[in-house]
Amino acid sequence: MELTIKEDKGYKYIDEGEGEVLLMLHGLMGALSNWEETVEGFKGGYRVIIPMLPIYELPILSTGIKSLANWLEKFVNHLKLNDFVLVGNSLGGHIALMYVVAHQKKIKALVLAGSSGLYENSFGGSFPRRESYDFIKERVEFTFYAPETATKELVDEVFATVNNKERVIKTIAMAKSAIRHNMAKELPNIKIRVGLIWGKNDKITPPDVAEEFLQLLPNASLTWIDQCGHAPMMEQPKEFNSHLKLFLDTLI
Repeated sequence: MELTIKEDKGYKYIDEGEGEVLLMLHGLMGALSNWEETVEGFKGGYRVIIPMLPIYELPILSTGIKSLANWLEKFVNHLKLNDFVLVGNSLGGHIALMYVVAHQKKIKALVLAGSSGLYENSFGGSFPRRESYDFIKERVEFTFYAPETATKELVDEVFATVNNKERVIKTIAMAKSAIRHNMAKELPNIKIRVGLIWGKNDKITPPDVAEEFLQLLPNASLTWIDQCGHAPMMEQPKEFNSHLKLFLDTLI
């Protein structure tokens, strides 16, 4: 499936289908294409929107989680969205949590997959051997249960990013911002429904992170995907879509 990127008022995003809105957020090393199978699975009954997060466009001094949450607020207002379902993977989940804390009345429900916000073995904290393609390949493979999920195209994209001086500085700044902004004290204030869909073999935000989210969020449910790492919508897309559909059906 070829995703069509819209450009409007400086925003770049996917906007497919009609109906109730599913707004999806990618992670730090992610891209719009991470959600390709999810778009295909849901565009028949939902309006699926995926913004390209401006991780590398922010000024270095304001590169952080709060800035992206503020950017998301402007994007939501630009599209005049309300009563929608927010879905976030990894850093995207963290941004979603920060947005929900400030704008809970606008959100119908939240779905998190491998979200940061409590604890993570950060990919972006440092790149001691970023010039080594094999090292970067190993780090990308670490994201998944099955190493072959880390395609050459995906490794090439990450290798190019971490060897771009400006981008690697912003990647590290964003990763450190995520570590600083632990949300444990704020999670009990999130009263909306939250669906946690987690890879049982996630090594970046391990299963105990999902269990802690479940304990701290008052209205959360947790489903596991076996033989799956940090990005279930990429590694086990059919199962991820199935769990997401079951959760969405409970909202009716």
